Amino acid sequence: MIALYFVYMKFRAISYLLSGLLLCCCYSYAQQPAFRVIAFFTAAEDAAHISFVREANQWFPEMGARYHFTYDTTSNWQNLNHHFLSRYQVVLFLDTRPEKPTQRKAFQHYMENGGAWIGFHFAAFALTPSAVPQNWNWYHHTFLGSGSYVSNTWRPTTAVLRVENRRHPVTRGLPAQFQAAPNEWYRWSGHLRQNKDITVLASIDSSSFPLGTGPKASEIWHSGDYPVVWTNRKYRMVYFNMGHNDMDYEHGTQQTLSHTFGSPSQNLMILQALWWLGTRRDTLIALRGR
Repeated sequence: MIALYFVYMKFRAISYLLSGLLLCCCYSYAQQPAFRVIAFFTAAEDAAHISFVREANQWFPEMGARYHFTYDTTSNWQNLNHHFLSRYQVVLFLDTRPEKPTQRKAFQHYMENGGAWIGFHFAAFALTPSAVPQNWNWYHHTFLGSGSYVSNTWRPTTAVLRVENRRHPVTRGLPAQFQAAPNEWYRWSGHLRQNKDITVLASIDSSSFPLGTGPKASEIWHSGDYPVVWTNRKYRMVYFNMGHNDMDYEHGTQQTLSHTFGSPSQNLMILQALWWLGTRRDTLIALRGR
């Protein structure tokens, strides 16, 4: 009996030890980030873009804490290299694009080898002649499909967006239409709907017209087709035209008058894009189940 008692106590001790190790492993696993995000930005020119970058660099860490991903930032575009990018599952361009050939080559290699990307607003801008010319065909034509910038609305105003593909992980569960945050909306030279690689996820609904207040007549849109969120099926990417806050230019205060992350439906779309790219899992269940 004594021998059986010691065997029993030894078995209980081992059971407790294994249970403790399992709990520690589960706790450690729960604390592991689902994916890692690196956001590149410049934030050196337009006050509206700087305002957006600051807002993004506050909002994304809050979302990361809630949905268990890490969010790092860098304004050093030299970090756009193979070694640095290998640490991250998703790259964000908040307000600009890389300019040096080595940086561009590293980014293209990253995307062509399974990397993921989200770009906002000015990250797609290109106009020749300008300080940001269209001198990167792979990025603007092959990858984005948008080509060059053509025109924009002014001043930044909200718009009703039409969700075009409600089965896509980025837009699943969204209403058919929703109110976007105020933005400066872009028009492009590329025919996105005619591009077999592009899936348009959201566009400006006709109920938004007239869109913009001017003062120039060309800055007020009265009709037309304007995709504002899309993905390229050959790459793991999503582009959002959003990322330009309204600012108090008139009184010289440079005060932020609107916020890009002020629309719940728009925020959900951004989060679902991030989760889809970072984990390759069903975004609606993952995000709404938390």
